[in-house]
Amino acid sequence: MVAATPRLRFAPSPTGWLHVGGARTVLFNWLVARQQGGEMLLRIEDTDTERNRPELTDDILAEISWLGLSWDGEVVHQSDRFDLHTKAADELTALGRTYWCDCTAEQVQQRARERGGPPGYDGHCRDRGLAQGPGTALRFRTPDEGTTSFEDLVRGTVSFENAKLEDFVLVRSNGVPTFLLANLVDDSEMGITHVVRGEEHVNGTPKYLLIAEALGLDYRPVFAHLPVLVNEARKKLSKRREAAAVSVAEFRENGFLPEAMVNYIGTLGWGAPDGVEIRPLAEVVELFRLQDVTPSPAFFDVKKLTHFNAEYIRALDTEEFIARARPFFRHGEATEAALRPLAGLAQERVRVLTEVEPMVEFLLGDDVAIDDESWQKAVVKLGEPAAAMLDAAIAELSECAWEPDAIKAALETASQAAGIVKADGSPQLPKSQGPVRVAAMGRSVGLPLWESLGVLGRDRTLERMRAARSRL
Repeated sequence: MVAATPRLRFAPSPTGWLHVGGARTVLFNWLVARQQGGEMLLRIEDTDTERNRPELTDDILAEISWLGLSWDGEVVHQSDRFDLHTKAADELTALGRTYWCDCTAEQVQQRARERGGPPGYDGHCRDRGLAQGPGTALRFRTPDEGTTSFEDLVRGTVSFENAKLEDFVLVRSNGVPTFLLANLVDDSEMGITHVVRGEEHVNGTPKYLLIAEALGLDYRPVFAHLPVLVNEARKKLSKRREAAAVSVAEFRENGFLPEAMVNYIGTLGWGAPDGVEIRPLAEVVELFRLQDVTPSPAFFDVKKLTHFNAEYIRALDTEEFIARARPFFRHGEATEAALRPLAGLAQERVRVLTEVEPMVEFLLGDDVAIDDESWQKAVVKLGEPAAAMLDAAIAELSECAWEPDAIKAALETASQAAGIVKADGSPQLPKSQGPVRVAAMGRSVGLPLWESLGVLGRDRTLERMRAARSRL
């Protein structure tokens, strides 16, 4: 039996980055542990010596820490427990539950094609009596009868006919124990009470349980297999398939806040009873139940994550907003100085922190780089009135007081002078603002015009509008 105090584990493999599916798994383990006063252990599954990239271990730990999901105790490396795994394999062999097999993967696949049956190993070496030797792997002899069942908090009762389970490998031909054996031995020895992982591990669970039974272990944890994450096409989220980011590191580098990431990932397959999605993590801890996780695929929606992120950005106080944006400034102190007078306005409009600096780049030098698409849309397409608007704006802005309300009034007067008006004769501001905005700020969208020109200053504003007028 498992221990009474909840003990969970997150067990990443250093064969890839921490992707959003892995982040969801570590979060759900962490939520159960924190809610029930238990522990979440971190174990690195590094027994796959051929595919491991040890340098990724530190990166995975760093991303978990960035998300704010701390683990309990020291990090455990599965490779350090090799003796425990091989000892279990020897015990199973002594009990007559294993045999040596020299079949190659190609031979297994060829026989499957020839018989026209299901893929997988066919028990070819069961009764050959092979001894251990070069190229031999140790296989577990699965029962020919009966079923292996388990209760899953997400999926209910799950059953497998033992006769349909292949004789799976316990120790590879290179002498390294497999994931299945190592996980069962480590989970049992470490007292793991809940195994919370992705649904891709469902088919391995009966094998996990058969190993425990064969070893005579009185051990059966609580299982919860989380739904797969899918993209817009309802296909499994995959680094190879997606054009956009799927790793936590990529989202961090793209200006997402860790609290927004954690909050959104927590909604993938689970929802609070009151339907509120954006909420403090402390409330999620209180409300979360593994039993409420749905088995249906969960859509990872980057647009929705971006909405969450924008809400979290708006909730920051101004100084915290600037501090969070600071690592994304290519121009350092110059960007920060330009941002400060407009920080509140920028904070209302950006969705990710990488958007902050581009909003104030027009303030970083005497000249401005004009986006060609914006120029064509706001100036060229407007035609002759664009030139008239720039002429009138230059005249009005040369004389007005230099503060937002006066700048607004001056540009309204310029709009009327240029004939860019509505049917009632009032200024048609969005259209008339276009040439001024592009001339002064370089693009047709951005921060409010009056306040932006106020910070840019009269001299630079007029110089840029004269340059735009000359370009026409």
